[in-house]
Amino acid sequence: MSNLDTVLKEAMMIDGAIGVALVDYTSGMTLGQAGGAALDLEVAAAGNTEVVRSEMRTMEALGSREGIQDILITLTSQYHLIRLIQGQAGAGLFLYLALDKGRANLAMARHKLALLERNIQI
Repeated sequence: MSNLDTVLKEAMMIDGAIGVALVDYTSGMTLGQAGGAALDLEVAAAGNTEVVRSEMRTMEALGSREGIQDILITLTSQYHLIRLIQGQAGAGLFLYLALDKGRANLAMARHKLALLERNIQI
C-alpha cells in the first residue's frame, strides 16, 4: 500500500468522514480518493479547485502574505474541509474531506487532517 493510500485510509477513519481526495488544484485532477459513495469526489474535486484558486487570487489581491491552511464550507448536513498541502513537495495540492455534520467533531477533524497532511509523501 502506498503512502497516499495509507493517508486516505486514515482520513476515512476520522469520525463522520464521507469521502476524501487528494487534488491537484493546478489541473483539478484527483490524484487519489477513498470513500465517497454518497457524493461524486471527482466533481467535488473539480469544484473545490475553483474555490482554492479564487481564495488564492483574493489573498493575492489583498496583498496578504498569509498562507491558507484550510477552507471550510458548511452545508446543512455536511462539512467540506479543504486542507492545502504545505511545503515544496505538496505545492499545488490539497486534501478534500467531506464530513457528516451530525457525526463529526470539526475541531478534531481539522487537527487530524493537519497531521495527515504532514505525512503525505509525493
